[in-house]
Amino acid sequence: MIGLLGALALLIVFTLRGVNIIIAALLSSVLLALTGGLNLNAAMGGYYMEGFTNYFASWFLVFLLGAIFGKVIQDTKAAEAIADWIERKLGAKWALFAVIAACAIMTYGGVSLFVVGFTVYPIAVSLFKLADYPHRFIPVAIVFGSISFTMTSPGSPEIQNIIPTEFFGTQPTAGGWIGVVIAVFIMIAGGLWVRHMLRAALKKGERFSLPKDSPLYGLEGKALDELAAAKERLLPKPLFALLPLVIVLVSLNVLSLYIAAKTAVLVALLLGIGTTWLFNLKFLTQVGESLAVGAQNALVAIANTCAVVGFGSVAAQVPAFDLFLQALLNAAGQPFVSLALFVTVICGITGSASGGLGIALPLIAPDYMERGVDPGAMHRISALASGGLDSLPHNGFVVTTIRAICGETHKRAYGPIFLVCTLLPTVALAIAVALYTFFY
Repeated sequence: MIGLLGALALLIVFTLRGVNIIIAALLSSVLLALTGGLNLNAAMGGYYMEGFTNYFASWFLVFLLGAIFGKVIQDTKAAEAIADWIERKLGAKWALFAVIAACAIMTYGGVSLFVVGFTVYPIAVSLFKLADYPHRFIPVAIVFGSISFTMTSPGSPEIQNIIPTEFFGTQPTAGGWIGVVIAVFIMIAGGLWVRHMLRAALKKGERFSLPKDSPLYGLEGKALDELAAAKERLLPKPLFALLPLVIVLVSLNVLSLYIAAKTAVLVALLLGIGTTWLFNLKFLTQVGESLAVGAQNALVAIANTCAVVGFGSVAAQVPAFDLFLQALLNAAGQPFVSLALFVTVICGITGSASGGLGIALPLIAPDYMERGVDPGAMHRISALASGGLDSLPHNGFVVTTIRAICGETHKRAYGPIFLVCTLLPTVALAIAVALYTFFY
């Protein structure tokens, strides 16, 4: 048990210190195998690689088309057009909600998180500068808008909402009205909470100031305004930028009524890629480069997730992990409660919603399906559970947004993210479990 906890701690520490997640997962798996009494060759060449390659084989095409769709949306400037349109409609007075809305619309339409973050940030800086809002609230606006309610909501094309369909035989809209209510609750409560924190910071005298590590540092005043004005003149029409996202969302949920959700999301993403090119021909430059870079991005993204799943596969073979699993499931008792707890804990440990689902669901979903637990409720609970503790400080998107995209530090920017992207979704999960227990 000490070895298991030590390996988990090592994985988290490595991630927080910026060590590549593949290296971190390999080293942590070696420690786990040595302390857990496993044969090192069997652990790494067998359990680790089986977990790694099985996840890769199952989800590579989804990652590939999702990454290419994100790259195409970025290269045709459709993502910038959406963010710019929301900025002009809402203005500096609503800067916070403009950033959240831009991120939410794009991620709910199937655009990659990282594409959204890098695209929205320059516009967020422009809005926050005009409103004189503290820069440290830009990361929470981007993260909250990108992952807190869009990736776990019914109908979302994000992989966190697609993975449960494989284990429960459900559709992306699974979970009924409770899933919709919880999504709306997170959106409204989280938005108001961030606004409250922002106003409190303003009352304390905090004002806008670009950190030195920001990619835009030095583009102050007139230079930043001129950059934004020049960009506006070179963007696609908002309608043509938004239509591919709508097509992805609608086609996914219509097709999933007739074919498997994984197949439906592949078709939907292909339609999204094609319509983005078709609607924005004027801005189409190098198709080959978009495909190549998208494929490279997909390989990096899925390899990072596979590394975490491989670590989980080794952990599942250690006797201490089985004791931990059984203790958790026995303590929870009610199936919805134990499912929520297990997925939440695994996603928190790995710092990955998709990776955590990839580890947790194969272990417990078959047993719950045999017991006749409602598949739709389990789908939505699993998706919601993946979006809570996964946003701890070592989460890849959180680290990238705070450091690489915004040039901030965890000390300045992570507090609000924890409250609305970790604590609030965990509370919402508890409410969802209570509602499903009562009504199902």
